[in-house]
Amino acid sequence: MLSARTTLLLFVLFTRTVSSSAQDSTRYLKEITIQAYNSKRPLSEVSASVSQLSSLQLSRFSNTSLLPAVNTLPGVRMEERSPGSYRFSIRGSLLRSPFGVRNVKFYWNGLPITDGGGNTYLNLFDFGSLSALEIIKGPGASLYGAGTGGVVLLTPPAFDTQKVADASLQVGNYGLFRSRVSANLLASPKNQLSAHASFQKSDGYREQTAMERISAGLDWIYFITPNSTLTTNFFTSQLFYETPGGLTKTQFEQNPAQARPAGGPNPGAVEQQAAVTNSTHFLSSQYETEWNKLTFNVGLIASLTDFTNPAIRNLEKREEGNLGGRTSLQYKHQIGAVTSKFTLGAELQYFYSPVDVYQNVQGEAGALQFQDELWSTNQLYFAQAEFDLPKEFFLTLGGSINALEYTFERAYPQPTVTQTKSFDTEFYPRLALVKKVTESLSLFSSISKGFSPPSLAEVRPSTNTFNSGLQAESGRNIEMGVRGKALSNKINYELTLYDFQLEETIVLQRADDGADYFVNAGETSQQGLEASLAWTARLQDRSTMSVWMAYSLNDYYFEEYVQDGNDYSGNRLTGVAPNVASLGLDFTLENGLYLNTTLYYTDHLPLNDGNTEYASYYWLVGARLGYKRKLPKIEIDAFVGIDNALDERYSLGNDINSFGGRYYNAAPTRNYYLGLSAKLNKKKN
Repeated sequence: MLSARTTLLLFVLFTRTVSSSAQDSTRYLKEITIQAYNSKRPLSEVSASVSQLSSLQLSRFSNTSLLPAVNTLPGVRMEERSPGSYRFSIRGSLLRSPFGVRNVKFYWNGLPITDGGGNTYLNLFDFGSLSALEIIKGPGASLYGAGTGGVVLLTPPAFDTQKVADASLQVGNYGLFRSRVSANLLASPKNQLSAHASFQKSDGYREQTAMERISAGLDWIYFITPNSTLTTNFFTSQLFYETPGGLTKTQFEQNPAQARPAGGPNPGAVEQQAAVTNSTHFLSSQYETEWNKLTFNVGLIASLTDFTNPAIRNLEKREEGNLGGRTSLQYKHQIGAVTSKFTLGAELQYFYSPVDVYQNVQGEAGALQFQDELWSTNQLYFAQAEFDLPKEFFLTLGGSINALEYTFERAYPQPTVTQTKSFDTEFYPRLALVKKVTESLSLFSSISKGFSPPSLAEVRPSTNTFNSGLQAESGRNIEMGVRGKALSNKINYELTLYDFQLEETIVLQRADDGADYFVNAGETSQQGLEASLAWTARLQDRSTMSVWMAYSLNDYYFEEYVQDGNDYSGNRLTGVAPNVASLGLDFTLENGLYLNTTLYYTDHLPLNDGNTEYASYYWLVGARLGYKRKLPKIEIDAFVGIDNALDERYSLGNDINSFGGRYYNAAPTRNYYLGLSAKLNKKKN
């Protein structure tokens, strides 16, 4: 583990090394504005470990998934067990995710898309529906509520007043096809209305991995006054993807493209037509106004989901209704040399889901096994104060109170059983400080506490029982970092050290028949280092070259964990690689040609709590070569790319703690793609 003395020494050495270069900076470039913690500040004044992906960074890859771009960030990992089946983790939060996204709170355009049951359907979004991501690492309870892993802020594309329409088309190996169109329907001083639609499909690399998604949406901005706006967003998504199931090491080595075969009393994935069908409609509306020193914001969300999942053991059908809202009031004040900003707010969500479980007869519903109803109510009340102090100090104080209650009712088989699980209402604080040493060098530190209750899918897992004894995770995070620019602002860098101590850690287990269930694993220690560095140089004329790197050291262990008579204390945290690194080299030439190359490394990682089996390390190499051209009324981007150029055999989404050693979900071999996008603009006067 990283000792306190070692951590401090690394921090001081790095700070002294880069500060000497930063002092020589001769010009200061305007920084991007960060939204995290309602800061709306340049990154140099943000008192948190935040990573951002811009539209340019997202489009370095194949434009079909966020995954490769997300995995270039330190401390963040996204996995794909099969096309459309995603998992997302920040600093080891993947530990409790058999599928989907848990323990990380997601917001879209400022409103929560993580539902009241604690689940996020990130796979419903088409790639073109997002223009940027901000990822807050560590507990964000002081402003965002549940989620010890972190918070992700998703930004939809901004309305482009010069655009008329755009379209894109892409094809690739394994039956990949993607198309998208969008258009501005109305662009006036009072109204901005746009529409978009997309279609994506893939046959997949393995058996039983076909995927298809159709999505469409409308975005409307109404300018009530110069200082007041009403923003409304609607999207609908119809998603289908097959689930091939995990393989044993022997099966993975012999034929990684196969789906899970039959074993013992359980049939195989192909025979059971294992898949997920998700039909979701989402509507949000948000009003914001500024008056003098006050800013008021209120937003409402509503979503309906129809979910069907034929799996190896059974077939589950559920409907999900989610209603919620978020509001905040912000007041800015100036006393002498101190500028202050105070924020008060609340977030409420109500979730209801009837669930029917049937026997799975080769993909069709058989005899009814269980009939349940689930409810949750989630309340978050938060406050935050920010102070711009003399001598370039920036102080943030924040905290929240959270209340959560789950209700479970089993209507079949009789007799009816009703259970309620309430989680203790606690106060979760955050204290953070930034010192701007120069315009090119900042030091930041924070201490915060967070919690993460089990999601409804964890309280009622695939064992079809209600686990009222499962407790919420609670953690304390301390971090400090340095970020800045050097060599006349050609180099950007950031180094963060953190110590996260988590109690009542929720860990995934699997029963003999393959059913998932969850237990509290006592305490875990998660200490780490995250570093990023980027250098941009002008070659000649308007041509540029960029080199960037990111590195994560994950020193994660179970401190106290005894389960079924087995003592796992001192073992490495399951599913987390000790070392992860990425490296990129980009060229953009004046004539419109560009080349993006990426190297990604993942260390070996434990596949079970006993650390008796590890997934091998792997290297991934990818590249995208393209040509961009701007004409008076049209912009085009034509590109071709390659993924997994070294033809590595690896598993991108491991089923940790899987019974029978079925840990491996093979990722595609070497594959290629090509695409074309075009944007039609208004004629300039």
